[in-house]
Amino acid sequence: MDSYQIKKLKPEEYHKCNNIWDMEKKKKMAKVFYDELVSGNRITFIYSVNDEFIGEGSLVFQNDDPDYTIPDKRIYLSRMIVKEGYRNCGIGGIIVDYLIDYAKQLGFEEITLGVDTDNLNARHLYEKKGFTTVLFLGEDEYGEYVKLLKVLK
Repeated sequence: MDSYQIKKLKPEEYHKCNNIWDMEKKKKMAKVFYDELVSGNRITFIYSVNDEFIGEGSLVFQNDDPDYTIPDKRIYLSRMIVKEGYRNCGIGGIIVDYLIDYAKQLGFEEITLGVDTDNLNARHLYEKKGFTTVLFLGEDEYGEYVKLLKVLK
């Protein structure tokens, strides 16, 4: 595997995330993320190899859902995704570790995320990384999902 780097995404490079996920198909989501990026509410980190965007993960400071964010205490890990064809190679774990460390450096005590209950690979990864407290199990328009919490010590 070539050497990788993880760097903070600049808003002007946001369009390159299309290499990881179909931004056209998810236009509404892409717009929300972009606006959060520009406002500083979202920090996105890109996992790249030879400047090709392969994975991404974000931290969100403030979110409408009090399960996910509590100012200065709880931060939300949002949209961790690895490009098809590169999955199950450990990249997701590297990104999650990076985001956890970053949240600790910022002084947060807790980190949360939401994951579809049928996404077993992702759930297994998050549990392995310490996201073991279930805050909520329910459904939204995309199906059943669970909100998980990890205490940062």
